[in-house]
Amino acid sequence: MEHLSVNHALRCVLESVKKLDVETIGIEKSLGRVLAEDVYANRNQPPYDVSAMDGYALRSADLSGVPATLNIIEDIKAGDMPQHTLQAGQCARIMTGAPVPAGADAVLRVEDTEAIESGRVKIMRAVAAGCDIRRLGENMRDGEVVLSAGTEITPGVVGILATVKAAHLQVIRRPRVAILSTGNELEDMDDPVDANKIPNSNSYALMGQVQALGIEPSLLGIARDDPEELAEYLQRGLHFDVLLVSGGSSVGVHDYVRPTIESLGVKMLFWRVAMKPGHPLAFGTTNKTAVFGLPGNPVSSMVCFEEFVAPALRQMMGHTRLYRRTVTAKLAHAIKIRPGRTEFIRVMLSRDADGYVATSTGTQSSGVSLSVARADGLLVASSNSNGLAAGEGVTVQLLDGTAFQNEMGFEE
Repeated sequence: MEHLSVNHALRCVLESVKKLDVETIGIEKSLGRVLAEDVYANRNQPPYDVSAMDGYALRSADLSGVPATLNIIEDIKAGDMPQHTLQAGQCARIMTGAPVPAGADAVLRVEDTEAIESGRVKIMRAVAAGCDIRRLGENMRDGEVVLSAGTEITPGVVGILATVKAAHLQVIRRPRVAILSTGNELEDMDDPVDANKIPNSNSYALMGQVQALGIEPSLLGIARDDPEELAEYLQRGLHFDVLLVSGGSSVGVHDYVRPTIESLGVKMLFWRVAMKPGHPLAFGTTNKTAVFGLPGNPVSSMVCFEEFVAPALRQMMGHTRLYRRTVTAKLAHAIKIRPGRTEFIRVMLSRDADGYVATSTGTQSSGVSLSVARADGLLVASSNSNGLAAGEGVTVQLLDGTAFQNEMGFEE
């Protein structure tokens, strides 16, 4: 198969995965989900003109000459209803959120007044009509759409849902994700420590990356380098929406993943990508499952997840912001690059007077997982780059669990 560019491979992935079906959930479990329906206001908010400040509701016409002294005819707290209509020379003491009494057309902050005796107040400055009054329906009008289908539910959106008393709502369901590691050399979490084995870190790093997207994956364990055992594990994984297979995607004589997975009816769409790390990334589909063959090297596996799996999972959940947010930074030191592949370099970010500064986390070997653990982002070097100079402006993709944007944000 042809070695695809990062853009072409990502386009292939996103064209192959679709938004999932709809489910109904309670508001308490809605954070991070995507609405599958429009949400409507069930009342006017506020339901009447209310004060935006603690102060005095008054008639602006009474303040043509200030200071002016007004008579206080009532106190109005939030939750109270006014009992009187203001006449000339009168005002009402009012709290934030309380209804503005009839006859008043402005509110003056308490800081701009001076109490002179019981029942009277001195007004120290004039205000225009409408000052510090929040009008009926300013926040929302009864029956109007306040949240559209496709909206990502953030804490602020949860507040709107509570305002309209949407206790249950329809959202795009989360994909069911399975994670499988392969290889005789692997030692699982519950196995005794064997210095000749390699800890199965990939399954757990991938688990964390999936969880960061709000999804709880299923860990299938380790399939050994035996075609029959591998087929059994893979068949189990093909009952999920997405199967992440770590290791066994290279071309060694004992790498059985490719022939086994194809024998199970998976249509492989690509098996190499022109990127570093992550070159031996594979992707295929059945009529219900998207299958990612991730490299066995820890860094390669995690980078491939960021660039391909995360956008696919977010698209399946109904998100439109699929890509990690990018920032521009100044490179702290020169970096040697061999052209031909898009390169993802782990960097730490700091700030100086001009903005972000990117510094390599150290060795960029795809087996050094500490280079990812210490990284704030991935510096993206173009496939036609011959190297980067100290002080050069570079694009860094943030490794932040919550920050996504509409575009990839970098050139290959």
